[in-house]
Amino acid sequence: QVQLVESGGGLVQPGGSLRLSCAASGSVFSIGTMGWYRQAPGKQRELVATIASTGTTTYADSVKGRFTISRNNVRNTAYLQMNSLKPEDTAVYYCNAYIPTMTSYYWGQGTQVTVSS
Repeated sequence: QVQLVESGGGLVQPGGSLRLSCAASGSVFSIGTMGWYRQAPGKQRELVATIASTGTTTYADSVKGRFTISRNNVRNTAYLQMNSLKPEDTAVYYCNAYIPTMTSYYWGQGTQVTVSS
């Protein structure tokens, strides 16, 4: 069994910052690509950013230059630093990870991010 637990969400004013964390636990010997996704009310879940085990990153155009994804392979944790937040960033943010030994992708439970004045 593998569990992903997100934390760090909350309410922030436009222009503010938040840092999300995603910690993997359980039968984790190595982790492949990790990613952050988000889902706003009434919309489909969308990719925000990914980071491979090598450190290679990808970003959605809407967050480029504002968000930074990183990971700590020793702690089995991924992070999403979100700066210059906008109201349209409001969503539930989900962590995703590929576990090679389980040949499966796993999802966290999600953490709410609300950007509002």
